[in-house]
Formats: sequence, C-alpha cells, structure tokens
Amino acid sequence: MSFFRKSELKAKQILEGITLRAVSGEKTMMTFFEFEPNAVIPSHKHPHEQITYIIHGEIGFTIEGETKILKEGDGVVIPSNIEHSAKVLDKPTKAVDAWYPIREDYR
Repeated sequence: MSFFRKSELKAKQILEGITLRAVSGEKTMMTFFEFEPNAVIPSHKHPHEQITYIIHGEIGFTIEGETKILKEGDGVVIPSNIEHSAKVLDKPTKAVDAWYPIREDYR
C-alpha cells in the first residue's frame, strides 16, 4: 500500500490550459485534472476505460455526437475506443478520472 498527497504528485501540462497529476497502482490509475476556462480536449479515443467525475466547475462532454454539460457532482463512464471530446466552460474546472488499464502516457 502506498499513501499519497495530491499536492505532492508531479504536475504535467498535457494540453494548453490542462494540467494533470497522476497516481497508479499495478493495474489501475487515477488522474486529477485542473482546467483553465475554455480549455479544449480535441476529439479522440483510446483503448482505456475512463470514468470522469467533476469536482468543481462545468465541462461540456461530447460522446459519439451527444453533448451534455457536466457540473460539480456529475460524472460520465466512457468505454474503450469510443470517440469523445470536451470543452471547459467559462470558469476553472477540476475533475478526477479513473483509468483501466493504466495510461502510460500520463505517468
């Protein structure tokens, strides 16, 4: 077992206005995202299952052509290899993602 403090995890900017901190075990990963207002995650897909939970702010998620605004307390489950994108609305937003398998590019 390993204990961690989010503030001590290495911050990594993955796109303009998008920073993540990651922690992982042997087979699962959790990421903590901080988004600046109006940050954009372009349309993409990956082999990982993804569960996103919004801690603060608002983000528009588009999954296979359907868009929904997620607010604090909302979440979404994205199966592997499903096309999706997101756009942060007009205030800073924070989210937590769970991943399986681990995203090596986020370590």
